[in-house]
Amino acid sequence: MNKRKFYNGSGVTILTILVGVTILALAIFLIRIFYLGGSALSWEFIFTAPRNAMQEGGIFPALVGTFWLTVMAMCITIPLGILTAIFLTHYGKPRWLVKIVQTAIDTLAGTPSIIFGLFGMAIFVNLLGFNVSLISGALTLAVLALPVFINTCIEAIKSVPSDFFEASLALGATKRQTISRIVIPTALPNILTGIIICIGRVAGETAPIMFTAATFYTRRLPNSLGDDVMALPYHIYALMTEGTHPETQIPIAYGTAVVLLLMVLSISAVAVIMRSSIRRKRKW
Repeated sequence: MNKRKFYNGSGVTILTILVGVTILALAIFLIRIFYLGGSALSWEFIFTAPRNAMQEGGIFPALVGTFWLTVMAMCITIPLGILTAIFLTHYGKPRWLVKIVQTAIDTLAGTPSIIFGLFGMAIFVNLLGFNVSLISGALTLAVLALPVFINTCIEAIKSVPSDFFEASLALGATKRQTISRIVIPTALPNILTGIIICIGRVAGETAPIMFTAATFYTRRLPNSLGDDVMALPYHIYALMTEGTHPETQIPIAYGTAVVLLLMVLSISAVAVIMRSSIRRKRKW
């Protein structure tokens, strides 16, 4: 008995220490980034275009480009991911084929992002002729996010108690009605978790958009899906690796990183609030 208590207490202590180390590392990371980039933040920095070889001015074109790339990619990813997860969990036959597809999705989820960048360049930029553009970047980011989102949706759908499904069918509802009105609404909080994860990844990825959407420097905003765009993660990369005046460009890069973090955290916060609101309304 004492030995069991000792092991339980040791396990809890180790887990507490690991959680504390993780939170501390995250806090140090955020404090350091905000310390180095906070001085660059101002309304002018956010709402003006870069000038003087990106040594002065702001990041507004990159902010707008990242926003549209993220929104378009998620608009493609969310419906495709949910429909694919529904098919794999409730309609996919034969089962051996479903397992092969699931294995392929798992493999793609672990593929390095630069591979998706090369895929996007080969398919969307060259083969389909979209060139380096907003639509090519959004499609590439959607392909990047899809495997992770599909897996999240599959787990969310599987977490719905089978009693709900069976009770709905027993009451006379069709399979389609049961999935659309019972399964998906019940799984929605966990699906929102997947959306939060994907937003963070899509907004922060650099490699997939280097060859498909991002441009090094422009003062204009995108007017169509065929325009190339600046993007926050690529702007940071360019300032840190290709800048010719590091004394002025590195603080701008850190300021851009702060804006990117705030943008992702803001979008994620909205999703977290929605998820919490849905969970509070649950009566089971």
